[in-house]
Amino acid sequence: MVERLDPTARALALPIWQGKATANPLGGGITNLNVLVTDERRRAVVRIGDDIPVHQIMRFNELAASRAAHAAGVSPGVIHHEPGALVIDFVDGRTMTAADLREQDMLEQALALVMHAHRDIPRHLRGPALTFWVFQVIRDYAATLEEGKSRHRPGLQAILDEAAGLERAVGRIEMVFGHNDLLPGNFLHDGTRMWLIDWDYAGWGSPLFDLGGLAANVGLDAAQESWMLGAYFGSAPDAALWSRYRAMKAAAALREAMWSMVQEIHSQLDFDYKSYTAEYLDTYRRALAVSLG
Repeated sequence: MVERLDPTARALALPIWQGKATANPLGGGITNLNVLVTDERRRAVVRIGDDIPVHQIMRFNELAASRAAHAAGVSPGVIHHEPGALVIDFVDGRTMTAADLREQDMLEQALALVMHAHRDIPRHLRGPALTFWVFQVIRDYAATLEEGKSRHRPGLQAILDEAAGLERAVGRIEMVFGHNDLLPGNFLHDGTRMWLIDWDYAGWGSPLFDLGGLAANVGLDAAQESWMLGAYFGSAPDAALWSRYRAMKAAAALREAMWSMVQEIHSQLDFDYKSYTAEYLDTYRRALAVSLG
């Protein structure tokens, strides 16, 4: 698995560095291992990891999405790739927090970047690309948790029943090429502009997933959500859009909680996944209650 690799040694062994190169692990990752390498020419981020089937992460898809996102002006450039390693330009900027993205100016920049990604990445995307349907992810996670004898097994059927209701509420969708992991830490600001990084979960799906995920992960209030939906769709949200959006927001929070449940039994990274699971289950329950009205 990705956690068993020596990320620093693996990064330094890449044949792209000029002169003396130094490597420092980057903190903050809760799935991947990232290393900052500095040589005589540049600083670059090396993302170490193979496919992660339990999370439907396929590196060919991440590479294609990363290249297209750079071509669209959304994400830093890809410098090098080989099996198990992806090297991208280093952005000298600040990692966003939930509090940052609740500020109106930063929220506007983040939404503009997401809209730009949805609109323009498909123009540059090459080759096969995955589909991301959150309800299939939830069903697959439930099967993985059953197989792994997770402590969460007693509650899985109720979760699946709730998710089925949310899927019906979402209904038919417009498709965009989404990021599908809009955690605050995947937004960077270099003092001039914002960047969106980490395309592990990128794929074709509903724009409501990115919007709902952003709202759930950042903790937007109802007024901010109304502004976001109006800015994205070009008019004030009606009752039907609110219903579909709230269902997808609940599903986004549930997916994050179940992602963490899977990490509890599959990851060896030093991270408190149990607390993360509890936090997102609470976020999901609150979002579900709003969705149900």
